[in-house]
Amino acid sequence: MGEPTTTATSTDRGARKVREGVVASTAMDRTAVVVVETRKPHPLYKKTMVRTRRFQAHDENNDLRVGDRVRIVETRPYSKHKRWRLVEILERAK
Repeated sequence: MGEPTTTATSTDRGARKVREGVVASTAMDRTAVVVVETRKPHPLYKKTMVRTRRFQAHDENNDLRVGDRVRIVETRPYSKHKRWRLVEILERAK
């Protein structure tokens, strides 16, 4: 009965996935398509393979441009396909 109550923190919810990628499209309002490349060896032949995945990320201020290098984090669903949110812009497009 005398147990302290705790508030929910990010550690209670579990660690959120973080990805880095390049903005491929900003045609939608407050949404950017981010292309993330992962490199991993082939299970049998050990040659490094490059896999690309496209994520739709929420960009609240519409300040992303195509070619920007960004960091996105997993979040609650914003729409049917959008489950990632912009955290920071690492490098602006040249």
